[in-house]
Amino acid sequence: MFADRAKIYIRSGKGGDGHVSFRRELYVAAGGPDGGDGGKGGDIIFEVDKGLNALTPYRHKTKYVAGDGEEGNKKRQHGKNGADLVLKVPEGTVLKEYTTGKVVADLSGENKRVVVLKGGKGGLGNMHFATSTMQVPKYAQPGQDAQELTLLMELKVIADVGLVGFPNVGKSTFLSVISNARPEIANYHFTTLSPHLGVVDYKGIDGFVIADIPGLIEGASEGAGLGHDFLRHIERTKVLLHIVDAASVEGRDPVDDINIIRNELKSYDETLLERPEIIAANKLDALDDDAKKAVIKRLEKEFKKDGIPVFGISGVSGEGIAELLGEIKKILATLPSETTVFEPEFVYENAADSKLPFTVTVEDGVYVVEGPRIEKMLGYTNLDSERGFEFFQNFLKDTGILKQLEDLGIQDGDTVRMYGLHFDYYK
Repeated sequence: MFADRAKIYIRSGKGGDGHVSFRRELYVAAGGPDGGDGGKGGDIIFEVDKGLNALTPYRHKTKYVAGDGEEGNKKRQHGKNGADLVLKVPEGTVLKEYTTGKVVADLSGENKRVVVLKGGKGGLGNMHFATSTMQVPKYAQPGQDAQELTLLMELKVIADVGLVGFPNVGKSTFLSVISNARPEIANYHFTTLSPHLGVVDYKGIDGFVIADIPGLIEGASEGAGLGHDFLRHIERTKVLLHIVDAASVEGRDPVDDINIIRNELKSYDETLLERPEIIAANKLDALDDDAKKAVIKRLEKEFKKDGIPVFGISGVSGEGIAELLGEIKKILATLPSETTVFEPEFVYENAADSKLPFTVTVEDGVYVVEGPRIEKMLGYTNLDSERGFEFFQNFLKDTGILKQLEDLGIQDGDTVRMYGLHFDYYK
């Protein structure tokens, strides 16, 4: 079975504790503190491996832990850092926080290597805490806790064109004719149980990637059959190519089939139908000329109003294929060449940080938000970047700060102050 989903638990390394010790050498009286710092915990890193095309390893092993940092030692010796753990994944892997479904990272486009969980910092040894009034500090700083997450990993194929249609309409045959892909071809329903990618190379037409999305059925958007597993792979495609059985070899109606598939796409994600669509009426080799014209005319009458062109083709004889591919290449030339990359929605916050207090008050008409949790959040958030400011806004919403401001009567244009930073409020 093609593995394009997996649930795993990951944990970074805990920081090593700082060490408490005092210099003890012959002829050295009252040696000072010399406890060393703890080592940093290892990071959890995800990295694209071009040689992988499935998530199979993560279906069998589901727990991944980086190395903990070692405790510091006497004589100011620094504890050894914990080993990073690098997890190799196929390009196109999306990592989501399991409970909320929020995107943690998308290993696509320029994102070839992402640190998902950072190891805890090592604690400071007692050598750092000596002062004029405390010359014999008998304490050291503990290492920071590890970070942990349960992830849902989803592989979403990266292709320019997605082939969609019911089982057994000839998608696999079509892909094998136009590209280097060699999917299994047989006269069985659901023969294709995993997406196949093919780089188009057909009579001088080349340079784009087509994915054969496994056959859909009515109810796929609600999870019928393997619907959700298949529909996921359409999300990155730029053009949707509907393949239908124009000859109705199995008694299926091509117009009904397209309407059903489009409804399933809309139910799953209505933005999918904002992409260019093309209809390929396949198996024309099984029809005479009058029947070919009749089915093409019927399809055009039904879908031309939606701006969907219709091409008659035969995967067996090659009829109409060059014209169809030429039109697809023209459409792709008008679209952005960048891969669709899902933006991160989830930012890790330690459980201890989430329990830190904060207050929301009004002072002389200015709304003041303060407290350890706010101070800490501002310390690790880059408000000058678009992504950082978006995280800042989500933080205010998720923590209930925005609601508290509204309950206090804040209005558009009012000022909010947070530790020297001033913001104008607009709903």
